Amino acid sequence: MKAVVVRRPGADDPLEVVELPDPGRPAFGEVRVRLHGSTINYHDSLTIRSASTSSGHIPLADGAGVVEEVGPGVDDLAAGDRVVAGFFPFWNDGGPTDDTFGRTAGLGIAGHAREIIVAPATQFVPAPRGYSHTEAATLTVAGLTAWRALVTDAAVKPGDQVLILGTGGVAVFALQFAKLLGATAIVTSSSDAKLERARELGADHTVNYRTVPDWGRHVFDLTGGGVDVVVDVGGPATLPQSIGAARVGGLISVIGVLTGVDGPVPTGALTMKQLRLHGLVVGSRAQQRQMIRALDGTGLRPVLDRTFALDDLAEAVRYFSSGVHLGKVAVAF
Repeated sequence: MKAVVVRRPGADDPLEVVELPDPGRPAFGEVRVRLHGSTINYHDSLTIRSASTSSGHIPLADGAGVVEEVGPGVDDLAAGDRVVAGFFPFWNDGGPTDDTFGRTAGLGIAGHAREIIVAPATQFVPAPRGYSHTEAATLTVAGLTAWRALVTDAAVKPGDQVLILGTGGVAVFALQFAKLLGATAIVTSSSDAKLERARELGADHTVNYRTVPDWGRHVFDLTGGGVDVVVDVGGPATLPQSIGAARVGGLISVIGVLTGVDGPVPTGALTMKQLRLHGLVVGSRAQQRQMIRALDGTGLRPVLDRTFALDDLAEAVRYFSSGVHLGKVAVAF
């Protein structure tokens, strides 16, 4: 079978298209899935470029395809089912567990940049009706992260005000979900063209953070006292402004580290506003199933910026890393 592996960790051209042995038939509790689509996430690009990644590692957390065979003991999936991968295959329900990155496809274990995978059945759930494989693959990480941030954790309701930083995969899903829930959505970007596209997708207000450097205060004034929820994908460099934009008692969900992994936090403002500061990483299988039921009922579709072939994964990663995309960059097999 064809696959793409990290052959030269840390090199300028780390990826190589290879032929690997067929993974065979599924054992007890496993499924064999022929993969047809994936999309690229920020942590995928980090893993691919990292010098510490093992040579031969198969990247990409997202994956979607068709079940070819189920092993003994699997009764919730069947041959022919269209499925999408979950991020944490053993976090079924309830609060976060210690089942973190060690058993996550594309990070702790081999990912989905390949034509066929044999894996635990818990790694897949049925895909939404009518979705293409690349559309379904967006729901492994980006879709579920936005869903958990707004629905599971923030319980956004009609009339709430939501600030969304950026126009990447998670941010665009957050915009779509915010409007689906009846909230007012404010989107930031450094690109006027992307902000115009965000308005076409339903954004009520947009802010160019290049031309409005004090965008946190601007959003606070614009909303008459701050937003209920901030979806912060930036991390340490954006957090102080997110705190400034939030209302008293608001929630800030930190879901990204685009500006780094640590930095100072204005604890005085955080305390005086009595804010809830919440870090999250994707979500559980139960949350993913809930999201997919909602998508089946509403007809909401992901925003795919551009699609590449599996052979062209290196080019896709370069395009993703350039930051010119809006929504998701897809890979079709």
